Amino acid sequence: MSAKQQEIIAALKVKPTIDIQQEIRISIDFMKDYLKKHTFLKSMVLGISGGQDSTLVGKLAQLAVDELNNELGEEKYSFIAVSLPYGIQFDEKDRQDALDFIKPSKRLTINIKGAVDASKKALDEAGITLSDFAKGNEKARERMKAQYSVAAMYNGIVLGTDHAAEAVTGFYTKYGDGGVDITPIFRLNKRQGKQLLKELGCPEHLYTKIPTADLEENRPALPDEVALGVTYEVIDDYLEGKKVSTEAQEKIEGFYNRSMHKRHLPVTVFDDFWK
Repeated sequence: MSAKQQEIIAALKVKPTIDIQQEIRISIDFMKDYLKKHTFLKSMVLGISGGQDSTLVGKLAQLAVDELNNELGEEKYSFIAVSLPYGIQFDEKDRQDALDFIKPSKRLTINIKGAVDASKKALDEAGITLSDFAKGNEKARERMKAQYSVAAMYNGIVLGTDHAAEAVTGFYTKYGDGGVDITPIFRLNKRQGKQLLKELGCPEHLYTKIPTADLEENRPALPDEVALGVTYEVIDDYLEGKKVSTEAQEKIEGFYNRSMHKRHLPVTVFDDFWK
C-alpha cells in the first residue's frame, strides 16, 4: 500500500472490515449524544431521496430518536424526513419505499422547482447563463437551504449522508449536500453502508439500485460511477487498503487532491492548505 493510500484511509477513518452491529450502534449513539449535549435541540432533519445513503442515515436517525424518547418516557425528539423533488422525481416510488422503511416522526414535501427556476431567471436577467451542471448544483443548494429552514423552525440540526467513498472523490455539492451539521456515517464506505441496511431489514432494491445524483437535466439519472469514471467497488477496495489498478489509484487520488477544499473549513491566512 502506498503512503498516499495510507494517508487517505487514515484521514477518512475507514476500517478494512466492520462489525455491522457495532457500526449501527456507533452512529445511533453519536446522534443521541449530540442531541443530549445540545439541550436546545429537539429534532434532526434530512432530505430523503430514495437512495442508499439517505435511507441509511434516515433509518439510523429515527432509531436514535425512538431510543431517546423511550428513555425519557415522552415524545421530546423527532426525526423530520423531507422530500425535495424538482418537479416530479423519476424514482418517486423508491423514495416512498424508503420513507415507509424509515417510518419518520414527521414527513414534509418541499418542491424546489419554483425556487430553483426563480434563481435561474434572476441570473439570466443579470447575464449569467447557468450550464446544466451548474443548475444541478443550484438544485442541491436549494435543497440544503430548505432543510435548514425546516431545522430552524423545529429546533433541529441537518444531517449529512457523506461517507468515505463520497468524501474521497468529493462527489457532492459544496454548500449543498456537503453543507450539514453532522455526518453520522462518516467512516463507512459504500459496501459497508449496504451491509448496515441489509442488517436493518431495508428493502433490497433500495441498496442495490444504481447510485445517481440525478441533478443534470441533459443527462438524467446519470449513474455516479459513469460520472466518476470508476466504480464504487474499486473505490471501496482502495479505501479498505486493497490493491487496485494504477489507473484507478491515480484517478481516486486525483479526485481526493482536487476536492480537498470541500473537506476544509473556509481558508484563512493561517492555513497551510492553500499554499
